[in-house]
Amino acid sequence: MDDQMDREGFYVGDETVEIGVKRLDHGADLALPGHATALSAGVDLLAAVSQNLIIEPGQHALVPTGLTIELPIGFEAQVRPRSGLANKHGVTVLNAPGTIDADYRGEVCVLLINHGTDPFTVERGMRIAQMVVAPVSFVTWRESQDLSSSARGAGGFGSTGTNHPTDQDQTNIKKPN
Repeated sequence: MDDQMDREGFYVGDETVEIGVKRLDHGADLALPGHATALSAGVDLLAAVSQNLIIEPGQHALVPTGLTIELPIGFEAQVRPRSGLANKHGVTVLNAPGTIDADYRGEVCVLLINHGTDPFTVERGMRIAQMVVAPVSFVTWRESQDLSSSARGAGGFGSTGTNHPTDQDQTNIKKPN
């Protein structure tokens, strides 16, 4: 894997995707999104607030990043919560994951909500979310009067329970080829 490290020691996979990025005036002094560790899936998004922003418990706020991006066709970016903010403060991304489409050219913003019990202060340059870039599948619909049956059927919203399935429960599962 050493031969796939960049000059800063971060892994560069076979599927590296180049993304156009533009810093807006209010984010010009902030770092570009970056990986926190060599194998991090996401890059950290920073808050481009001009002054501290306080999010009261139960409230939400749209936090700017000071960036616009240009994703290649066939890719999306997902804005996801940072586990540390959720665990320590109850702060998460309200519409997680927030999807950024390849044709969107507006500012990347993060919709944070405070599920905690104390006010949360967003400071300039704070890592507020992570962004994962992934390929998307384009679909076509084939309308049908009947769909094939499955063991699950129409069961959803908790129909499979919370217990771990036993080996016996797995005997009738057919894996796709």
